[in-house]
Amino acid sequence: MAADSTSGTGAGRTRRRGAALEDAILRAAADELSESGYAGLTMDRVAARAGTNKNAIYRRWPGRLPLGIAAYRRLATAVRPPDTGELREDALELLRRANRHWGSPLGGILRELFAAAGGAAELVARLPDQSPDAAAAPWLTVLGRAVARGEASPEALHPRVATVAVVLLRNEFVVRGVPSAPDDVLVEIVDEVYLPLVRRRAPNAD
Repeated sequence: MAADSTSGTGAGRTRRRGAALEDAILRAAADELSESGYAGLTMDRVAARAGTNKNAIYRRWPGRLPLGIAAYRRLATAVRPPDTGELREDALELLRRANRHWGSPLGGILRELFAAAGGAAELVARLPDQSPDAAAAPWLTVLGRAVARGEASPEALHPRVATVAVVLLRNEFVVRGVPSAPDDVLVEIVDEVYLPLVRRRAPNAD
């Protein structure tokens, strides 16, 4: 089988295929995303940067959006859920992390990818922490600890309930188009919506 691409020149030129070529393409696409955002991501520029051709890219990713999502996955890093010992502080920290991320240059890329994906849930689910299970995981973790401490109702341990706060924050970005939500908005989401919701049947709720 012929190699997809080569690197180097002359006698030192090496053939790349399979995982090595895929890594070079993703690295080039991630660099392009970081420098130009999704709007500036093109197959031509990625191919040139990776030292390959567009056909090699299209054989792996059928279009610009799937490539952009795969490249974003290389840029994103996972973080552990907070554990302050108090549900309110854990929830605020999760929201503040999300707010900082979505307001950052990397978060700007994420918002561009969301907009490009539109209603394509299967594409959005490929983004780090954006599948329903991944998005709910840190919230279910902090909520589970709160249930064990008696701060929240066991009935609140449902993905839709657990993620209400971050969905409301996402609404600030998607619907209102804000570059970053003020901290008082985060406090309001937690104090006026999230905590009353998850504590409504807690044994020691006020």
